Amino acid sequence: MRPDHGAHGGVRALRVTVEADGGSRGNPGPAGYGAVVREAGTGRVLAERAASVGRATNNVAEYGGLIAGLRAAAEVGADEVDVRMDSKLVVEQMSGRWKVKHPSMQPLAREAAELVRGFSRVTFSWIPRAQNAHADRLANEAMDAAAQGRTWQPDPADEWLAQHEAPEPEPAASLDTTNRLSGWQDDPGPPTTTLLLRHGETALSVEKRFSGIGDPPLTEAGRAMAAAAATRLATSGATAVVSSPLRRARETAALVAEALGVDVEVEEGLRETDFGDWDGYTFAEVRQKWPAELDAWLASTAVAPPHGESFDATATRVRAALHRVLRSHAGQRVVCVSHVTPVKTLLRIALEAPPSALYRMHLDLVSLSEVQWFADGPAVVRSMNDTGHLRG
Repeated sequence: MRPDHGAHGGVRALRVTVEADGGSRGNPGPAGYGAVVREAGTGRVLAERAASVGRATNNVAEYGGLIAGLRAAAEVGADEVDVRMDSKLVVEQMSGRWKVKHPSMQPLAREAAELVRGFSRVTFSWIPRAQNAHADRLANEAMDAAAQGRTWQPDPADEWLAQHEAPEPEPAASLDTTNRLSGWQDDPGPPTTTLLLRHGETALSVEKRFSGIGDPPLTEAGRAMAAAAATRLATSGATAVVSSPLRRARETAALVAEALGVDVEVEEGLRETDFGDWDGYTFAEVRQKWPAELDAWLASTAVAPPHGESFDATATRVRAALHRVLRSHAGQRVVCVSHVTPVKTLLRIALEAPPSALYRMHLDLVSLSEVQWFADGPAVVRSMNDTGHLRG
């Protein structure tokens, strides 16, 4: 992308924001960075970058994210750049207020400074980590990929979500609310509504045990729960039922689909998180058997249980699944039958909340949560953890 030509034949400078982040699992340890370039004023994503940097410190990884973000900004033709990072060290050093003393960072700072000189204007601002969630997610995806022997690649299915994140507001004096995202038609049509239904009871849920990709069936009570949800959803106006491939979800979805008179579509991305070695254990049993691993898992959504899957990895495939559902059922009402982690993840995405928000939600069995996804702006959560059908 190059700068646009103005109405009088001149060239209008392209102003962008660069959000960059880096992390290390061990400090030093396996490290990676992420960066996202947005068009200023609209918040539209123009580029994403992420990569592993091998064994390094947090600070080295943070500089890696900055350099990658500046390079990407140059590639899209940016003239003015506002850099936003949650690394106080990098922001202060690049602003010239702190000296770069550590030998491992001096060449990185010089490389970043050389890139800065290629733009007409660059500013550096510190932001809280919660406001840097996109770049943080990319950095963790890069580290996860490296741990699995892969090189990070952008997910084409994530494109829809990148284009639909909340726009960056203009200053109050020039805020234009008539078209918050450039390039979209004036009438985007009706939203796509997802009715997110958690599956019914299983023997593992009764005993409050980790239940991941194992395949326990619904209990008799669980089938009654699912039937109650199906009765309620029969008049919901839904035209499709999409289900996780796991048995407990498919059994729940089958009752809903029968009530609606449609077939069940299976979406692999809606399966539950793989809890690995912890599957079938209670929280107390995991605490006793894997205390250090549990503490690490509770401290970071990037950490996976032994031989399992991290919440960040779950979020990546859930985002892709959401993209496929929205593309296949645009403008419709769709029942999505899934599990506690994917449903929480979809709610978090809709709310633009940080990964840690997963620990701040509670979802009951066969609870309903409704989200509207708009083509020209952020999503709207209309209800959450609704179990009114169980009280009938």
